[in-house]
Formats: sequence, C-alpha cells, structure tokens
Amino acid sequence: MKKIALRDFQSEDIALFKNWLYKPHVAKWYHEPMDWLEEVRKKDDEFNFLHHFIVLAADEPIGFCQYYEYCHSGEIWHGDLDIDGTFSVDYLIGDTEYLGKGIGKRMVQLLIEKVMMHKNAKRIIVQPELQNKASCNTLLSCGFSFDTKNAIFIMEA
Repeated sequence: MKKIALRDFQSEDIALFKNWLYKPHVAKWYHEPMDWLEEVRKKDDEFNFLHHFIVLAADEPIGFCQYYEYCHSGEIWHGDLDIDGTFSVDYLIGDTEYLGKGIGKRMVQLLIEKVMMHKNAKRIIVQPELQNKASCNTLLSCGFSFDTKNAIFIMEA
C-alpha cells in the first residue's frame, strides 16, 4: 500500500474537493455539497474550529478529511453523551482508484491520532448513515463501538 499522509487543506484544493463532492460514490453520502464548500472557503473565519486535511497517497491527493471539537459545531446528534471533550471526524476518498483498499481505515487512524493530541480529548463520535456499510465497518475496524442507545459510533480516549 502507498504511504498515506494528511496535509493541511489549502484554498487551491477547493476545486478538487468540489469535484470529489459531486462524484456519485461521494454524493450518495455527502449531501449539500455547497455547505461543505462554504466550510472550507471560510476555514479561517467562522469555521476555524474545523481542522481540514487533504489525504495523500504517495504525495498524490486522493481524499479529504476533517476533525473538530463537537461543542463548537452547533450539532445536536450526540444523544445523551456529555459533549465536554467530544470530537468528531468526517472523511472521504475522492479518487475511485483508492476505494476498497484499506485507505479509509488509515485515514481514520490518522484522524484519531490528531484528535488524541488534544489534552481535553475524551472521546470521538461519528454518525455515518447506517446504510454506508463501508464507513461503518471502517469505524469498527479502527476500534469504535456502536452506541445503540444514541445511534452513533464512539471511541473513548
């Protein structure tokens, strides 16, 4: 497998990210692509709590991922979990050549490492659509468990 790495998202990456968001295998799960694009365009302003990355395979951009401290997002899908110290992640492989090769698992592992570097990190929660079996299986293979009560995947620090 090619070496997988994350690099900070740059403004020059927006066109590539937009292309990925409209590919059928991504668009199926990433609804509202304009919202995603607004977040990266305003990453240094109102969305500065998001940490965006381009995923590289042997220095070639193949995907996108991000992590964020959940309490800053305004989201409310955490159920009854304490949001103090809670983070979440999102990830996608844009280049179809890299689907089904274990790259999603490596991406999530790299995101976990970045989140756990935060002193206040207590847990990571993720809520992929349950029909997205590839994403759900990736999370399980990375050590997340499925919280049936709250219908989310969780990993405690």
